[in-house]
Amino acid sequence: MRVVSLVPSLTEAVAVSAPGLLVGATDWCEHPAGLDVVRVRGTKNPDLAAVLALKPDLVIANEEENRPQDLDALRAAGAPVLVTEIRDLAQAFRELERVLVDGCRLLRPRWLDTAEEAWAAVRPLADPPVPAVVPIWRRPWMVLGRDTFAGDLLARLGIRNVYAAHPERYPRIPLERLRDSGAALVALPDEPYRFTADDGPEAFPGLPPALLSGRHLTWYGPSLTEAPAVIGAALRAALPPAHRARYASPPPPRP
Repeated sequence: MRVVSLVPSLTEAVAVSAPGLLVGATDWCEHPAGLDVVRVRGTKNPDLAAVLALKPDLVIANEEENRPQDLDALRAAGAPVLVTEIRDLAQAFRELERVLVDGCRLLRPRWLDTAEEAWAAVRPLADPPVPAVVPIWRRPWMVLGRDTFAGDLLARLGIRNVYAAHPERYPRIPLERLRDSGAALVALPDEPYRFTADDGPEAFPGLPPALLSGRHLTWYGPSLTEAPAVIGAALRAALPPAHRARYASPPPPRP
């Protein structure tokens, strides 16, 4: 098959599972390292002519990452397009199997089993969960709201997103309201906005910051095998003292 991926995390999932299957990917597809395929611009502005010139047997997309008009244009030109929808971890596992097994005609990869096992072994770091705000952008400030994959991962680790019931998925919230939200922690991923120790924590005086790997928090692919340990370690180090005394230590790794 000849596959073009318009989603960085799905690019990695296909490339790790079947090297050589991909013939095209976006400029943002940075994993796995050294991926040598034709680049077709970004997720929001793909070069449709370049995609079609690759004569793909399958184009992989996502309803949140890619624009409907681009996908419609590819279909109209005769390209088969598989569109994923991923709002939580369980859905991610189902959609990854659909992409790899049904779409790419592969055997189910072992890393997918490993990822499911890793998340099945997760125990919350705090009980009751730690209330947190999760900014994903600044200027303007935007946070995780309802129905998000990243929010579901955090919930499984014992972090309660204080905006999980917001009517919008990625609401814009003024900084003053974020500070007064009742959060005990601010979780700052390094994508889509690259929050760092010097850019982000200073806006939330008095709130302990957890600097998180955006790839492990927001990507659905092979990074899910490491995500519980990577995200869990960063959160555990940032837990407020009142919660730190109550968190349940994670189970030992499986042999």
